[in-house]
Amino acid sequence: MAQGIVVMPGAFSPLTALAAYKKGAAAVYLSGGAITNNLLGLPDIGLISLDEMVSVAARACQVAPIPIICDADTGFGEAWNVVRTVIEMERAGLAGIHMEDQVNPKRCGHLDGKELISREQMCEKIRAAVSAKKDPNFVLIARTDARGVEGIGSALERARSYAQCGADAIFPEGLSSEDEFAYFRNNLPDVPLLANMTEFGKTPLIPATKFEELGYQMVIYPVTALRVMLHSVENFYEDLLATGTQAGWMDKMATRAALYDTIDYAEFASGDSAWSDFAGRQV
Repeated sequence: MAQGIVVMPGAFSPLTALAAYKKGAAAVYLSGGAITNNLLGLPDIGLISLDEMVSVAARACQVAPIPIICDADTGFGEAWNVVRTVIEMERAGLAGIHMEDQVNPKRCGHLDGKELISREQMCEKIRAAVSAKKDPNFVLIARTDARGVEGIGSALERARSYAQCGADAIFPEGLSSEDEFAYFRNNLPDVPLLANMTEFGKTPLIPATKFEELGYQMVIYPVTALRVMLHSVENFYEDLLATGTQAGWMDKMATRAALYDTIDYAEFASGDSAWSDFAGRQV
């Protein structure tokens, strides 16, 4: 963040986190919605468990050696659940998490029908999260969904309270224009801000350069890669079942060599060889 806005591609598996890293991402975002869709085949309505999220996060951190921020939904419960969430997420190797002020079961931030917990309840969760941190560099991002429920003024007041309670950054969800993003920045000048650049939602498509001009430190693209993947996979399945061959897709897929390069297959083969030779010399 000290060097400029951090653009975080959304990943939904260790492989996609690794691919983002290999393509030059400085940091990666793990979307709770995308992971729920991919891992469970279910909608993002609070159905995924802490253990399932931590499992994906830990494996992503193992293969992608860059900062990774993870969606922690509503903290997976109340204050003591939040404590455990922070402990487990930090232990997984993450750089940080964000936690939202919705009632559980939560809803996607760009859908209607959301309900919020009180500002006081969210502040209790944030204070619990702060108390659970062991690494001072672990970033606690407080997300407020108040814009679509109580209005942007309430969202700003909630954000101020969350920062005062110890949140390291604020994530104002569901903003509907550049002017609203500017309003948040102008009225919350001293707190790092995260922008959600999802598609097909409340927010128009805004480039990262504009978010940087507006003074935002982070921008995430949570479900974009999943949508690209699903669109391609569905088209492929349809064609395969109609034609009985993948021949028309050979120039649209990663080659075996490209896949092996992404997952560093050669390093594993080198390790096998080195360890076998070493063992032989010791006999």
